[in-house]
Amino acid sequence: MGGKGYALWLFIIEIFVHFSTSSSSSSGNKVPAIIVFGDSSVDSGNNNFIPTIARSNFEPYGRDFFNGNPTGRFSNGRIAPDFISEAFGIKQSVPAYLDPAYNISDFASGVCFASAGTGYDNATAMVADVIPLWKEVEYYKEYQKKLRAHLGDEKANEIIREALYLVSIGTNDFLENYYTLPERRCEFPIVQQYEDFLIGLAESFFKEIYGLGARKISLTGLPPMGCLPLERAVNILEYHNCVEDYNNLALEFNGKLGWLVTKLNKDLPGFQLVDANAYDIILQIVKHPSRFGFEVADTGCCGTGRFEMGFLCDPKFTCEDANDEELKMVANICKCPSKTVEIEGT
Repeated sequence: MGGKGYALWLFIIEIFVHFSTSSSSSSGNKVPAIIVFGDSSVDSGNNNFIPTIARSNFEPYGRDFFNGNPTGRFSNGRIAPDFISEAFGIKQSVPAYLDPAYNISDFASGVCFASAGTGYDNATAMVADVIPLWKEVEYYKEYQKKLRAHLGDEKANEIIREALYLVSIGTNDFLENYYTLPERRCEFPIVQQYEDFLIGLAESFFKEIYGLGARKISLTGLPPMGCLPLERAVNILEYHNCVEDYNNLALEFNGKLGWLVTKLNKDLPGFQLVDANAYDIILQIVKHPSRFGFEVADTGCCGTGRFEMGFLCDPKFTCEDANDEELKMVANICKCPSKTVEIEGT
């Protein structure tokens, strides 16, 4: 196993060990399903089925996925929930809820409600007309009804209770909303005020899905977003180095998320919310790519690797081997196994 695979499995093992040892399912201590909320870091293709430009259902996306098919994942291959699902012995990929190719029998063992471009803040989803987090929850409620009709209340409730929920969201709130559009900055002139606003939204979200039966949740915080290729590209005065203000903001916000995790675990009986903060390991890969088997960590695999994303990702101008040449990290380390690297996404 190369350095990339080692980094991936370190992250997955942390999640696997925690939830496999804490499971009390009557079905043999086995996580029965993976249920996903979030943004492009975990979207397996829901945006294909809504009217938005925030899509990746075309080449070169998916070129290393099964049969080389672009699925709407913002990656050349599988993404974190797919690998985590496989690690738990469930299935190799987690389908998108809006994909008509799948039905409730497929979703019973895993389903993705995530939407690329979304955030905790409803205003963030409006930037690219994607699915807001509240709508993801509405789809989850609809899923529960279908699951109970399909399996009966007892079995469905067991799946809902024992499933592992993956939540990866937040970067777009800052980079696509707060620092790009004026409305939230007028409302929250100090960024720490906006952070607190988002923490309040996050708390409401977790309490709502707890009330709906979710008990085991892995929360991924913000990556070192000042090291994203686009942010480095516009950081001309600092010679295209990482934007430390953005990285410090991510650290600050992740600290508040950590506080929220502790609070909710204390306040909600039976709740197991794990702070799966990948900031440090992603930063190590960006700063020392060769240790993890990569040659380049400051550009993506589309065009120049700095500005292109989504429909601008031209298959004629991509790195030949994403396994060795280019690295684009966004929200968590699980996008970088031996042959998977996120192509510039949302």
